[in-house]
Amino acid sequence: MPTFSFARTVPLPPDEAWRRLTDWPRHAEAVPLTRIRVLTPPPTREGTRFVARSGFGPLAVDDVMEVTVWRPPADDAPGLCRLEKRGRLVLGWAEIEVHPEPGGRSRVVWREDLGVRFLPGAFDGPLKSASLLLFGRAADRLLTRG
Repeated sequence: MPTFSFARTVPLPPDEAWRRLTDWPRHAEAVPLTRIRVLTPPPTREGTRFVARSGFGPLAVDDVMEVTVWRPPADDAPGLCRLEKRGRLVLGWAEIEVHPEPGGRSRVVWREDLGVRFLPGAFDGPLKSASLLLFGRAADRLLTRG
């Protein structure tokens, strides 16, 4: 399973960057061919579960996730959200951190360990490259669109 990470510094206060990145239904707007279904009632907290269904028809894949850490940014403390992937096919975890920066800005760090059951390790490199591109673009869209 490849692990990857990327960071962005954005002209948003930490609470707004956090809101944009953890509004799970908005991820469907940022990731092509994806629908999001939240399985638990709001608000998001530890135990919140949702499914990202990507693809179309018989080629669609479900990425079932559960929030296992939920610490929104507060005062000068960074926020941390950890998601565990609980699906039959998509495995691993993701972490989103939002750090306060001078001037009302935020630094976002996204880390992910992503695996696909039955996919040989020889595909780790291409999976990592594709994931960096896909998730990096998604984060950029989420952070730039209010």
